[in-house]
Amino acid sequence: MAGTPADPVATYRIQLTPDFTFAEVAGILPHLCELGVSHLYLSPVLEAMPGSRHGYDWCPPGRISGVLGGPDGYRLLREHTRALGLGVILDIVPNHVGIADPDHNPWWSDVLVNGLDSRYAEYFDLDTEAAGGIVNLPYLGRDEDLADLRLDERGRLVLGTLAVPTAPGTASPGDDPHAVHARQRYRLVRHDSRRIGYRRFLAVNGLAALRQEVPEVYDATHSWLRELIADDLVDGVRVDHVDGLRDPAGYLRRLRADLGDHRLLYIEKGLAIGERLDPALPVDGTTGYDQLRLIEARFTAPTGMVELDETFKSVSGVPGGGELGALARALRQTVLVDLFPDRLQRVGDLLCRRAPHVRAHLVQQAAALMICSASVARPDYPSLRSTVLADIERLRDASPILSPGFDVLRDAFHDPDYAPEAVARLGEAAVAVYGKATEDIGFHRTARLVSTQELGCNPRVPAVNRNDFHARMTERAAHWPRALTALSTHDTKRSEDVRARIAVIAQTPQRWRILVDELQRIAPPPDPVMCYFLLQNVVGVWPDEGRPDADLARRLAEFARKSMRENGIVSSWTDVDDAAESAVQQWLTSLQHGFAAELIAAFVALIADAGRAESISRKALSLLLPGVGDVYQGTEWWDHSLTDPDNRRPVDYGQRLDHPKLQAVRTALAVRRRHPGAFAPGSDFIDVPARGVCASHIVSFARGRDGEPQVVLVAVRLALMFTGAETRAAAQVELPAGTWRDAVTGAVFTGTVGADVLLGDGPLAVLEPAD
Repeated sequence: MAGTPADPVATYRIQLTPDFTFAEVAGILPHLCELGVSHLYLSPVLEAMPGSRHGYDWCPPGRISGVLGGPDGYRLLREHTRALGLGVILDIVPNHVGIADPDHNPWWSDVLVNGLDSRYAEYFDLDTEAAGGIVNLPYLGRDEDLADLRLDERGRLVLGTLAVPTAPGTASPGDDPHAVHARQRYRLVRHDSRRIGYRRFLAVNGLAALRQEVPEVYDATHSWLRELIADDLVDGVRVDHVDGLRDPAGYLRRLRADLGDHRLLYIEKGLAIGERLDPALPVDGTTGYDQLRLIEARFTAPTGMVELDETFKSVSGVPGGGELGALARALRQTVLVDLFPDRLQRVGDLLCRRAPHVRAHLVQQAAALMICSASVARPDYPSLRSTVLADIERLRDASPILSPGFDVLRDAFHDPDYAPEAVARLGEAAVAVYGKATEDIGFHRTARLVSTQELGCNPRVPAVNRNDFHARMTERAAHWPRALTALSTHDTKRSEDVRARIAVIAQTPQRWRILVDELQRIAPPPDPVMCYFLLQNVVGVWPDEGRPDADLARRLAEFARKSMRENGIVSSWTDVDDAAESAVQQWLTSLQHGFAAELIAAFVALIADAGRAESISRKALSLLLPGVGDVYQGTEWWDHSLTDPDNRRPVDYGQRLDHPKLQAVRTALAVRRRHPGAFAPGSDFIDVPARGVCASHIVSFARGRDGEPQVVLVAVRLALMFTGAETRAAAQVELPAGTWRDAVTGAVFTGTVGADVLLGDGPLAVLEPAD
């Protein structure tokens, strides 16, 4: 791959849109080179559903989107990147395709018209056995919605914005639409039906799962990528939602064979606390949510969490910490029953076929408990077998009445040949239930400290101590030196700068309690939990000066609406409560004016500088810790974004180049480029001790090779109470032997140095050998 670096230094993630295409990306390549990244990392590039702003609803046959610039536009962009020495990583979506508009998905349209006789029927993960070969489409909010069904001039059945084709000869002008509906190979059913005819991505009706385990399907969905590989037009891929596939490991082996050993392969995959990525997977690592959790946890004050737990209880009456585990399991059970009953039914049916002597309800209940209580992200990976078998025994001891059902599960996980299809479907169901119950719903129902409620994070374990953090980094250096490190992505609930500011709340929990109590008095919240959740986000994005302008007020209102509907109690996507939403929106507006706004502004002024200092520290860590830093578009400057689509807003690339965060990125990557051996596979993560009564405010480590440090990073954490020369002098950093020069300031140091001297009043020092 001439013109691209042998080892990645850092990636830069771009969210392509119809307004920011290959041509616009080419225009910012000089900026990326100046930053020092090694790889351009693009969101999905294939043709997608009409109006798509993200590309994850791509539609077959796979071809590069004309809206983004088409094949010629992509090839031209590749020529530009090659000339500048940048690699290209593509985000691919093997798990699902968009089906919201069947007219733009010929595979899905053919299935709707021809049912199981369609040549594409085996492409999709269909479940039609109980429905006699009919594909149930969960598009009805209630049965009465069918009364609005009509036929259009093209003979399609139309319900609201939905239009689905009809089979030839089944519809004529003037026909009763309900009679036409009855003649089709599909049926419109309620969204909560126990028998849904196709597996969806989570519970999104417009995304249908594909069967990549079928060779023909893999070939049909990857031919475009193989062409790019053959022409050397791609340097790596990021696989979206790999755990949504029936056989992730088998898929990745085939993909690795196509890519070859020299291209990068990253997977979007969650890992539970204590869980390790399966070493047998032929990948370079995850996309970085596991590393995000560790960085977030290292910058969260554990002592403050105790007081924040009490504050959350006082305003909501809901436990914030100790009982979160039980609440999370209960929510998973609710989601499994309400949103994914079809998946549980399929798992139960498959297991019962292997054990017809065991009562079906015992098998299904045991499977449900396992799906909702799994201690790992997806339990069917072979490397997790002993952990999963221990989980089964634990659940069996807790529910002995279900012992026969757990015996079936034990046999299935102990013997790979016993019920492989059931085990795979149980694993996929566990991932879907966790994602929907915990990350989509649960993270909007609790609010002890919302910065810990992020993808990859676990608010029950919000902090990590120094020893555990260093142990994980040492392990990562040894096993996953090329894995990505994410701080912000297109999917994160809050940008890294918003989380950094919110996390400072844990450093001043008493002042926070005063603010909360005063706001409750002057602006009583209509829904305590939802409003407490929103208040922290308001603080996270509040401007440094003045009040929220009209644009920020609009963004906050949109975020609040989405949050309330994800919450599912205040309102929901399927049953909108206009009155409840209006009450919360009025409360939110009231915070942005008058005395309430003065109180919030004063609190933000107290924590903003600490939040920015820690944001710079976090950014430097993400680029110099073991792994490969991923810079999400625009986050080289301050970025106060909330969840999508807010975090996919256009980036102003005309911002100042002397920005402190951008300078930290540029410095860290320049140092990394000057010392490639300190970060490449085989490099070391080396402890750099900090001593003194304020040592806990320092994060320090070295990178090197063969035990010899080559780069040292010293950064500030818990910055709120770490200001002033006297305080900083109470933290002493024991530098490795030799003389070190700070790449930030040019100052030279040796031996043990006080943080007041080493850092001054800044957030970090990046040290190189001075000689």
